[in-house]
Amino acid sequence: MADTAEELRGARAAAGQLRRIVDAALAAGRERTANGRDIDAHQPHTERLAYLATETLAVETLLTYAELAEGRDPLAADEAIAFAGLVAGRARGQIGDALETFGLSEAQLEETLDAAETRAFIRAATHDGRFDAIGARVVEWRGTPDCYLEGEEERMTREAVRAFARAEVTPIAQRIHLGDELVPESILSKMAELGFFGLAVPVEYGGQGMGNLAMILTTEELSVASLAAGGSLTTRPEILTKALLGGGSEEQKQSWLPRLAAGEIMAAISVTEPDTGSDVASVKVRAERGEQDGGAGWFISGAKAWCTFAGRADVIAMLCRTDPDLSKGAKGLSLFIVPKDRFQGHEFVMRQAGGGVIEGKADRTPGYRGMHSFTLQIERYFVPAGNLIGGEGSGFYLQMNGFAAGRLQTGGRATGLAQAALEAAATYANERSQFGQPIGRYGLTRYKLGRMAVEIAAARQLTYEAARIFDREESRAIEPSMAKLFACDVAVRTTQEAQILHGGWGFAEEFPICRYVLDALVLPIFEGVKPVLELKVIGRALLARPSDLG
Repeated sequence: MADTAEELRGARAAAGQLRRIVDAALAAGRERTANGRDIDAHQPHTERLAYLATETLAVETLLTYAELAEGRDPLAADEAIAFAGLVAGRARGQIGDALETFGLSEAQLEETLDAAETRAFIRAATHDGRFDAIGARVVEWRGTPDCYLEGEEERMTREAVRAFARAEVTPIAQRIHLGDELVPESILSKMAELGFFGLAVPVEYGGQGMGNLAMILTTEELSVASLAAGGSLTTRPEILTKALLGGGSEEQKQSWLPRLAAGEIMAAISVTEPDTGSDVASVKVRAERGEQDGGAGWFISGAKAWCTFAGRADVIAMLCRTDPDLSKGAKGLSLFIVPKDRFQGHEFVMRQAGGGVIEGKADRTPGYRGMHSFTLQIERYFVPAGNLIGGEGSGFYLQMNGFAAGRLQTGGRATGLAQAALEAAATYANERSQFGQPIGRYGLTRYKLGRMAVEIAAARQLTYEAARIFDREESRAIEPSMAKLFACDVAVRTTQEAQILHGGWGFAEEFPICRYVLDALVLPIFEGVKPVLELKVIGRALLARPSDLG
């Protein structure tokens, strides 16, 4: 077999051919869809293009990491080579089977993915023996080694969060899931003491100003312990923080950001309505100008759905329609900070002295337990004028920027959950014997664990790269969306493969792997359901302009 350096050069060459043909397919797609304006007439193909571009960027980021981590991460090179081969092989088959749909020619395929040297690389890169070797080490180490991080601050962040998560969250995660309990106040207070809620809040507003990669590392490690009772707790304040930084007045920033950073107030986010999900511009909950007790403000009325953590939250960042003309669409939406009292349990009623009411009832879910997701009924609930963020009509755009941050975090959440499943499966493979030996000695077990490790490595590095890009330019939504799309799919596949490796015990609620499977199911749904993310966010962005990814 060729040496590692030579194989990495081959992987880079194959990645270059992959990028070349994907860019050609995107160019043809722009022509077919009138630069993305007509994607609804070509939805299946737009989805293909979005996923191909996403996987191509994942290949490039994992290869860059492998080159950086040489000698520091013993699996990095093999994982990058294997993933490049997997994606190039899938793309070769998919494009070759639908050349006319992709708007490409036989010659273009033959010059790129069907070239003799590319085909030879794919065969070598995806040989069963490579995945077996990776899987054997996963079994031996009961997981994978830590990925290499350049910055000392990043490494210290990961170590500190991991120590907290495994000492404080892991021991109670299963109990919270089985009992559908609310995350304990002790967890929230300890996270606040450690500064987890203020990682990305600027120092001048009481935060640590550490940026998005530190936030992702925190989210990932907490999610290894528990998706809902750990990793998702930092997402909501992060979304509200981005909205305040993007459109809030200086007075609002000084008032709200220090309290968010300190964990003094917990936030929920309310966008979805019973008949409005991904089509955010169609939000109908009304906010009407008025006065109460001599103060100017807004009266909010209507129904909201899937408002996670609404009961315990001190404030709800709520997107409302301030212009009754529905034809105004997104331009008629505004974002409010809605204060409320804290409530425990699965139902609550918040009454104002002036007669306003918010009633909340949690919807039962098979997984993602620990925060509770509520349907809200709101009747003339008064919010002071100073709680309108960014001015009337700017809510949609502030919310979308917040969603980009939420999607980035979801990439981290999904990676952490997938890592937990991999570690559980590798541990079980050491301890469970069948037909006279531990199942971790069987080739198929090692092969499956190797495939899982490769995909998790790709999801992790794509998410980290999206975080770095978001640090440089927070107006970019496409890379966080790609990280969310790919990492969530990896989490679903990984948890289900890990469950199967547990055999019958994988279906027992007492085993954490069952919780991982149920938690993973929500990941492709929230923060932008998968088909809409592929079409309206990633696909539209890719087809609207020449790609500058990679």
